[in-house]
Amino acid sequence: MKRIAFFGGSFDPVHNGHLSIAQRLTSLFGLDEFVFIPAFHAPHKPDRRPTSAYDRFAMLSLATRDETRISVSKIELELPEKPYTVETLERLKIDYPNTRIFFVMGADSWMDILTWREWEKVLAMVSHIVVTRPGYEIGFDHVTGEIRERIVDTRNNNGTWDLGPGAGEGRIYITDAVLVDVSATELRKEIKDGVPGWHGQVPAEVAKYIEKYQIYK
Repeated sequence: MKRIAFFGGSFDPVHNGHLSIAQRLTSLFGLDEFVFIPAFHAPHKPDRRPTSAYDRFAMLSLATRDETRISVSKIELELPEKPYTVETLERLKIDYPNTRIFFVMGADSWMDILTWREWEKVLAMVSHIVVTRPGYEIGFDHVTGEIRERIVDTRNNNGTWDLGPGAGEGRIYITDAVLVDVSATELRKEIKDGVPGWHGQVPAEVAKYIEKYQIYK
C-alpha cells in the first residue's frame, strides 16, 4: 500500500522550513509521495487575505521542481467554493483508494484545530503528522480523551518509523524531526521592509520570483 502525505496551508511564501518538513517526513515515514496543497484561502483565518493563489502555487512549483517525490496539488485551487479540510480529505480518499493517507499540519494548526470545521471528523478520517517547532509549546488537553488515545509521540526519535501493515491508520503522530524555525509572517515583513538576508530563507528560484514580481512590496 502506498503512503502519501498531504501538507495543506497558505505557503505565503513557501520557505526552506516547509521543504525541510517534506524531505524529512518522506524519509522518516517511508513515504512514496509528499504533496503540498496550497489553500485558496484558509477559512479559519478570515483576518488576512493571502497572496494570490496563483503566485503561491507558482512559488511552490519552483521550489519543488527538482524533487522527485515532492509535488504540488491544485485540489483546493480548482474548487475554491469547498475550502474546508474535511472536504479536501473526502476528495483525497476517493482519488487515492488503497492508499495510506497522512495529513501534515504545523503545531500552530494543531493548537487551533477546534476552529476547523468538523475537526473531530478531520482527525478520524486519515492519519495525521503534527510537526512541532523550536520554542513552541504544544499541548493535548484541548482535544477529547478518545483523540488523545490515538496520539503517538515520536519526539526525540531520529530513526525511520516502521509503521507496519495497518499501523498508523487514524493515528496522530507528533514529531520534532524538523528543527527549522522559519516564520512566513516574519519573512513577509522582512521582504517588505527590505531586511537583508531573507533570500537565504527561501529557495533561490523562489527568491527570484518574489523579486521579479514584487510579491510582498
